[in-house]
Amino acid sequence: MALPLDSPPDSLCILRLSAVGDISHTLPIVRTLQAAWPNTRLTWIIGRTEYGLVYDIPGIEFITFDKSKRWRSYAGIRRALRGRRFDVLLHMQMSLRASIASLAVAADVRLGFDRERAKDLQWLFTNARIAPGGRQHVIDSFFGFTEALGIAEHVLRWDIPVPEAARAFAAQALPGDRPTLVISPCSSMAYRNWNAAGYAAVADHAAEHHGMRVVLSGGPSAIEADYARAIAAAARAPLVDLVGRTDLKQLLAVLGRADAVVAPDAGPAHLATAVGTPVVGLYAATNPDRARPYLSAEWVVDRYPEAVQAKYGKLVEELPWGTRVRDPGTMDRIEAADVIAKLDALLDSRSQ
Repeated sequence: MALPLDSPPDSLCILRLSAVGDISHTLPIVRTLQAAWPNTRLTWIIGRTEYGLVYDIPGIEFITFDKSKRWRSYAGIRRALRGRRFDVLLHMQMSLRASIASLAVAADVRLGFDRERAKDLQWLFTNARIAPGGRQHVIDSFFGFTEALGIAEHVLRWDIPVPEAARAFAAQALPGDRPTLVISPCSSMAYRNWNAAGYAAVADHAAEHHGMRVVLSGGPSAIEADYARAIAAAARAPLVDLVGRTDLKQLLAVLGRADAVVAPDAGPAHLATAVGTPVVGLYAATNPDRARPYLSAEWVVDRYPEAVQAKYGKLVEELPWGTRVRDPGTMDRIEAADVIAKLDALLDSRSQ
């Protein structure tokens, strides 16, 4: 079966296990496939945690991968797919774990990244590759898969279902229509986290100058609980603490009620994009041109070029795409005044 395809395939399997932000990035590709090929049967192999975000999207068969079960997770996929064959596999994750999982998928076309981007030996597990994309945002690189199949249109739509129970939770936690700022302070990678004092200063400014209700959101980890306590202790304004108190659907509902979100390079920034809420993204350790909230480029606080210069003595364009700066203190290059200025501009634009 040659690419691009002459006609819609009968069946297509998507392999993207994690993480929450990249699952959000994958959804426009799914919506593009559904719009172009409404009769193609879609199967998505996805991580167990991430399944909680998208399980109720209609028209998709989900097969979950639980990495905590180690080798048994691979056996589960093999059982679920035994005797089945797909026309196309979209191998959209560059990790050895995902590539091993891909061995359970029988498919005529096994489409992966181009050789330059196919890290962790992904190219060994595919028989077709997308076109080299250069220095792209993650979402744009993902659209390389639909383009390789012959679909020119990009459907930039997420449409993640939010159950009524999740909306009710958010309405109870954040009653009324008071303007709301959600601060999601933590990434799963600690080197991407800004400091608690900076978040507290932004919270105080939002409350005192814009009359905003300020909400802290995050998962149940110890570091996120510690951040919430530190921010609350440093802030003068009262904060609504939802850290560790929401599942993914409830988080979507909370983000959907916000006027703005402040977050580093982490899943909640991309979930906010999915529900149409603008994000002040905080970037110094990672490149915002690759990983910013996709629809909030103008609100990004970008200290990545100076961090790269200090670490490597080079310009961003002289380094491999996706280079990170993991040194302690890198995110402290961002000043509270930088974030406040972006937040002010964002809120002013929404009031016009």
